[in-house]
Amino acid sequence: MAGARPRTLPAAVVPVAVGTGAAIGDGGFIAWRAAAALVVALAVQVATNYANDYSDGIRGTDDVRVGPVRLVASKLATPVEVKRASMMAFGVAAVAGLALASVAGWWLVAVGAACFAAGWFYTGGSRPYGYAGLGEVFVFVFFGLVAVVGTAYVQTERITATAVVAAVPVGLLACALLVVNNLRDIPSDTDAGKRTLAVRLGDTRTRTLYAGCLWGAVLVTATLALSHGWAAVALVAVPLMLRPLRAVQRRATGRDLIAVLQDTARFQLAFGLLLAIGLAR
Repeated sequence: MAGARPRTLPAAVVPVAVGTGAAIGDGGFIAWRAAAALVVALAVQVATNYANDYSDGIRGTDDVRVGPVRLVASKLATPVEVKRASMMAFGVAAVAGLALASVAGWWLVAVGAACFAAGWFYTGGSRPYGYAGLGEVFVFVFFGLVAVVGTAYVQTERITATAVVAAVPVGLLACALLVVNNLRDIPSDTDAGKRTLAVRLGDTRTRTLYAGCLWGAVLVTATLALSHGWAAVALVAVPLMLRPLRAVQRRATGRDLIAVLQDTARFQLAFGLLLAIGLAR
């Protein structure tokens, strides 16, 4: 359970909820397809977490860290066991994904394969993109655009402007989670040669990026509410954003950023579920 990183799972639940809300609003809700999309999202998230644990562990990147325990680095599990757990989770995602592809279009197999590749090569392979500062870009694409639009599509079998626009705040909040995680790890990642976007930007600009992700999500949602009035209900969650935002602006570091990460996930979950409800009206 520790290796699966359950506190990161809101990043998988929120896009499926928002995509399903958009599908309901368009009159295309299909319960079993929504459930299968949730299985895919959760399984890919867990698989990616294990893959990250495995790849960073064998590279030695996690040997010295401030955040939660990692299995390989802490020798709580062998690299082979963690890699096997990742492959099993990807397998669960594949089964649910193939069920969706069989009814919504086999071209979705290519989308699923891209999701799997993004999960594995974040820190895996000879040139992991997470080490090149591209993690936030891929998170925005796959935990925002692909997950929200894909969830709506498998139910309505069409791509709508509502789903695309709603995917933007979802992707930005997922990025905020990664940004604050990498902000905390700037010292250890620098020592390990892991050139995340936070390492490249430096401490101050990374804090600005975090604030930009949060406020960007709020502003895009407010704009969406101009055409879908009930989407504004998501803004009720904004007070939950203020505590982690203040902590980052007051230059919290180290273990203090673990609480910021938890508060950000809490805000993301509340904001996303309220947005889903608003879109479904």
